[in-house]
Amino acid sequence: MSNKISEFITWANENGWAITIDRDRNINLGGAFISRYKEIPNEYLGFLSAVKQCVTPNEKTWFLCEDEYNNRSDDAFKWNEIESLSLEAATEDDIWRSEITAWWDNYLPIVMSVDGGYSFYAIDLNNDKGAIVRGYEPEFEEVEKVANHLEDFLVWIMTNSIEFQ
Repeated sequence: MSNKISEFITWANENGWAITIDRDRNINLGGAFISRYKEIPNEYLGFLSAVKQCVTPNEKTWFLCEDEYNNRSDDAFKWNEIESLSLEAATEDDIWRSEITAWWDNYLPIVMSVDGGYSFYAIDLNNDKGAIVRGYEPEFEEVEKVANHLEDFLVWIMTNSIEFQ
């Protein structure tokens, strides 16, 4: 686990986040997930091996962790909820639906939020590998880059440059 991840865990604990450490430090992501996202950045795998749950104090924003990706979470929202909403909006348009799926194949969602509307943060796995982007409703797939990589993203959270309540 990197120093930034350790710092973030300490910061989150001190700032009222519900954070659960994974003492085993083993990641066991399901086959369907791994076959879709073959090149998950090592720093995010390090985060997943250290953190089992990470939720903001107001419980409206949370990191997606192993249980979410393996559909073993009690959350009302699935890890790919935003993609599902986009696919639902595309209804019977097969071309649009395939474009949405192809887009999400290149962006791994890592944070979901229902604070002030649906939004997410994801890791760019294609264009700017490892960069963190943010998308929000109604055009989820129109994203903006917020950090060069996960450790920068964690620093932005800890310095309140990206505000999570």
